[in-house]
Amino acid sequence: MTPPSDGSRWSDLDRPPLNVTALRRGLLRPGSLWTSLDVVTRTGSTNTDLVEAASASASASAGKAEGAVLVAEEQSSGRGRLDRTWSAPARSGLFFSVLLRPGAGVPVERWGWLPLLAGVATASALSRAAGVDTALKWPNDLLVTVEGEERKAGGILAERTGDAVVVGIGLNVSLRADELPVPTAGSLALAGAQVLDRDPLLRAVLRSLEEWYGLWRDAAGDPAQSRLQEAYTAGCATLGRNVRAELPGGGELVGEAVAVDGDGRLVLATGDGVQRPVGAGDIVHVRPAGGAG
Repeated sequence: MTPPSDGSRWSDLDRPPLNVTALRRGLLRPGSLWTSLDVVTRTGSTNTDLVEAASASASASAGKAEGAVLVAEEQSSGRGRLDRTWSAPARSGLFFSVLLRPGAGVPVERWGWLPLLAGVATASALSRAAGVDTALKWPNDLLVTVEGEERKAGGILAERTGDAVVVGIGLNVSLRADELPVPTAGSLALAGAQVLDRDPLLRAVLRSLEEWYGLWRDAAGDPAQSRLQEAYTAGCATLGRNVRAELPGGGELVGEAVAVDGDGRLVLATGDGVQRPVGAGDIVHVRPAGGAG
């Protein structure tokens, strides 16, 4: 197990700290989406911190600029969907949030595509930068294959605050088997990634996110015109599977996942021949595909 932090930046030589100077030099360039980048040693949740900063700046009319990036070497109260906790040893992953302001040019009803956009951007970046095939589980889990089984290696959480959306991404990078929070979790290391250096991985994800966000915003958030819907569908491991949707309020719906519609909802073909869109809920893959659960 990784030893607890003793205050030294080099308490674990296998997991060096991020190089904030190099990251800023590579990402904060004229014309870039990214306007600031801060790395903190430890915090409760980067999403919570950035939401609070965005809210405070909005009330002061000063404004936390779009493109602010906040990265934590360790999160003590990281959150996923449904308020699940997300924890990992210090410097074992990428835990960061970004502040986006889609503006009046993108209808609010299309902002729900942002977590799916972040999934597409992250998966495509990891494929290029780490040589790891990363699949998407609707709506916002990142899956890798470990010993022939699908494992969750990351997740995405989007929160709206006023005219802004904070998108948080958590990704297990170097976690070893004995460090996994649950047996069904995974990491890039366990999936055989060619690159585990977090600096180039973070740069790759942020550059991919910038590219996809630009395409989506230029298309006024239209998922078809920006090709976001097509890309998400191509990378979504949920489609073609029999799934159980555990719905808010306690109900559930079982069927085959057949599409992701224009609103980003998962469409299920149920046993009674009806296609039902699911906009929120927990999705459980109940039919193995290629040996994956």
